[in-house]
Amino acid sequence: MATLKELLGVGERRAAVIDDALTVLDAEVADKGGVSGLAIKAAYATVKGIQPGFVRKVVSHLLDDFLDRLDPVYQEALQAGKPPGEHLVAERARVASALLEVTDARAESSDKPVIKKAYQRLRPSAARHVEDAAPRLAAMLERHTA
Repeated sequence: MATLKELLGVGERRAAVIDDALTVLDAEVADKGGVSGLAIKAAYATVKGIQPGFVRKVVSHLLDDFLDRLDPVYQEALQAGKPPGEHLVAERARVASALLEVTDARAESSDKPVIKKAYQRLRPSAARHVEDAAPRLAAMLERHTA
């Protein structure tokens, strides 16, 4: 079976996945409410303001690692005959942990202090937010692997 990176990490599909990931990210941030939502929105605005296209560049840079981390869940679904998106939602805690390992490593190695500061401020609640994003992430995965 093809890996997610083989399916989604190349050519026009890669570009479409990046576009869709940005839409998912924007929607998730927009839906956040309360005090933590304000902090997330402020941090996201700060990151977006670093330079035009910065978030797209980051998503593109992280995509291969994200696809590698999501692939075991995707392959499990296929082997079990389950819809991959449904399985991703069911495994949301595991998915969040895997994706955050990628972002933790990248944030730590960033040479931009504003990135490190924003990430450190949001990291304590990040797992919950990534888990909350699982349905949109799953729908995105389903759209691009169908």
